[in-house]
Amino acid sequence: MPDDLRPRFWELPLRSLTRPEWEALCDGCGKCCLNKLEDEDTGEVALTNVACRLLDGSTCRCSKYPTRHDYVPECIVLTPKTLRKNMYWLPQTCAYRLRYEGRPLLDWHPLLSGDPDSVHRAGMSVADMTVSEAEITDDEWEDHIIEEPGT
Repeated sequence: MPDDLRPRFWELPLRSLTRPEWEALCDGCGKCCLNKLEDEDTGEVALTNVACRLLDGSTCRCSKYPTRHDYVPECIVLTPKTLRKNMYWLPQTCAYRLRYEGRPLLDWHPLLSGDPDSVHRAGMSVADMTVSEAEITDDEWEDHIIEEPGT
């Protein structure tokens, strides 16, 4: 663990985390980079396997994370202040969601396992199961609705 991260920082209140600790809380599943469809009448959100064009489908990491807003201006910046209003689109297994709800991290989380690939081995990531939004039209998204991996 890098020196700028406190021991077991993920158990602390989210608002007390430093920027590096906040970023380290991400498990690297890639689920938040999948496009969602929202029913205008019910507000129900459906997950698709259509990924943001910046998502590396093998590593489940953003290929342009530091400058992503230059390419995808609508990409949501998740912070302790914006977490509550963005909760509806966060994956059920998301560390930010779990900690916000007062629940512990899941045992496959890289912070607990010490292995960044544990999320993939546990079947909790979207590695190698996405199609880029650049490859299909918006009209085709409904054909790509999926259940959240790992739930």
